[in-house]
Amino acid sequence: MSRRLKGTAAGLALALAACQQPAPDLSERSETPVSAPDTLDFRPAAWADMTGWSEADLGAALAAFDRSCARFTQRDPDAPLGARAGWAGTVADWQPACAAAADAMAGRTTPREAFESAFTPVRAQAVDPESRERADTGLLTGYYEPHVEVRGTRQGAFTQPLRRRPDDLVTVDLGRFDDSLAGRRIVGEVRDGQLVHYKDRTAIEMENAGEVFAWGRPIDVFFLQIQGSGRLVWPDGRQERAAFAAHNGLPYRSIGRELIERGELAAHAASKAGIEAWLIEHGPEATAELFAVNPRYVFFQTRSLDDPQLGPAGSSGVALTPMASIAVDPAHHAHGVPVWLSADLPELGPWSGLVVAQDSGGAITGPLRGDFFWGWGEAAERRAGSTRAEAGWVVLLPHTVVARLFAQQDPV
Repeated sequence: MSRRLKGTAAGLALALAACQQPAPDLSERSETPVSAPDTLDFRPAAWADMTGWSEADLGAALAAFDRSCARFTQRDPDAPLGARAGWAGTVADWQPACAAAADAMAGRTTPREAFESAFTPVRAQAVDPESRERADTGLLTGYYEPHVEVRGTRQGAFTQPLRRRPDDLVTVDLGRFDDSLAGRRIVGEVRDGQLVHYKDRTAIEMENAGEVFAWGRPIDVFFLQIQGSGRLVWPDGRQERAAFAAHNGLPYRSIGRELIERGELAAHAASKAGIEAWLIEHGPEATAELFAVNPRYVFFQTRSLDDPQLGPAGSSGVALTPMASIAVDPAHHAHGVPVWLSADLPELGPWSGLVVAQDSGGAITGPLRGDFFWGWGEAAERRAGSTRAEAGWVVLLPHTVVARLFAQQDPV
C-alpha cells in the first residue's frame, strides 16, 4: 500500500477489494453500444487491440492517477465521481483501482499490472443528441505552462498588468440551489441587489478591477490568460506560479481567428509567434483594440513553485503531469478517469498513450474534446501551439462501473 494507507484497516480492505473484483464478461456485447446520457456511447474494447499498450511507458500516468486518488480519499465514498457524468460511478467504485495504483507506486506490481487488474477498457464514441450519429474521434488541442518574464512596476516593454481576483467578483455554485445543476457555476457581480454579468476586458482595465501584482509584456500576459497558469520569472531569476484564480464569466473569443477573418494573417501563421509579430508591427493602439475583441479576462493568484517537476494544479485540484494529463469537459466527463488516447501529435507522429482527466477549460466543450498538457519550456510551447488532431478515446473504468453500464442492455 502507499504510505498514506500502510498499516491501516482501510488500506487492507481496499487491497482485498482490488483482488476480489473480476473483470466483467463482455464477449457477447461486442456489437452493442451502451449510451451514457445523450452524448456518449461505450463499446467493449480489449487490451490487445489498443495499439502500443503492451510497450507503453505507463509510469507518468500511474503517478498522475495516484495523485487523483489522493483527492478521492477526501470525498464521500457515495458521491458521484463526476457531478454531471453519472456513468463514471461513485468514489467508492474507484477505491479498488486506487489501491492497485498504490501497490504499483510502492513497487509491488507493475503499472501495467495495476491498470489491467483494476480496469476494463471501453471505447468511447461521441453521439449527436438529435441525429444519434456517432463519431469515433474528437478534437484534441494542446496547452502548456508558459514562462513569463515580469517586473514589479510598469517599465519599458512590461506594460500589461497581471491582476488578482477582485473582491466584487461573485461565483455561484448552482448545485447549491438545484441538484440538477450540480457542477455548474455562473460568474457575475451584484448591482442594485441583482447578480449581473461581470465587467468585460475593456472595463476591467479602465476601472482597474483587481489588485495588480506584476507587469509583463502584453502578448505574454494575454497568452498566460489563455493557458490559465504559468511560471513568473522575476529579474533576479526567482520563479513563482501565477495560478488561475477566476475569470469574468464572459465567453472566450480567439484573437488569432479574428486576425484570420480580417485577412491580416493566414491560418497557418496565426500562432503565438505570428500574432506577436503582427502586434509589434502595428503598435500599442492596435494591440489594445485586438485584445478587446476577447471579452474574457483571467485573474491570478501567486503560488510558490514547490516542485518544478510538476505542472500547475488543474481544475480538479491535482498537479498536472506533462503528457499524462488532459483537460476535458466536465459536462461529459469526470476528473480522475484514465484515457488511452490515439492521435497524430506534433513532432511525434502517430502516438498512443495513457493520460488522466485532471483539468477543464472554457474552450474545451464536447464529449470527446480534449486539451493535452505538454508541460513547460520551448518544446512544450511549440508543440502545444501546433496541436490540432482527431483523437480516439478508450476509457479505463473500474469493473463495477462497466458491469453496471452494460447491465442496462441485454446482449445481442
